[in-house]
Amino acid sequence: MENTLYIDLEGGRVTIEMRPDLAPNHVARIKELAREGFYDGVVFHRVIDGFMAQTGDPTGTGSGGSDKPDLDAEFSDANHGRGAVSMARAQNPNSANSQFFIVFDDASFLDGQYTVWGQVTDGMELVDAIKRGEGQSGAVQEPDKMIKVQVAADIQ
Repeated sequence: MENTLYIDLEGGRVTIEMRPDLAPNHVARIKELAREGFYDGVVFHRVIDGFMAQTGDPTGTGSGGSDKPDLDAEFSDANHGRGAVSMARAQNPNSANSQFFIVFDDASFLDGQYTVWGQVTDGMELVDAIKRGEGQSGAVQEPDKMIKVQVAADIQ
């Protein structure tokens, strides 16, 4: 259960199987932030229909992150298919920090360019129900949020 992450949404729980075999440093960061309560109450600020839902920015703008240093890329040949969980980053490949996204449909054009660190194993229908944004930016008015994010091993 140490590599299982629970994201509680308004509609229920999303279960993510984390992949330290693919991205050990990114998985360690996600666990660290989850254990600090960093993600609790954070919104899905960018949601593009047919593509992905992005979260992990406490400012809700897409330009924020944690106070921890950015991570070096851990790119792999893992597929950005439905339910893949991957780190968001700026143009610099080594700029991932706290933001991540969950893929709705095939986004294999991202393979090898973003760090995949997990896969949704349960609750994908809840991810599908996240409120969509508008236009190319995917900016969401009154966005849905992650109520609580926790590592399964920490739950009594």
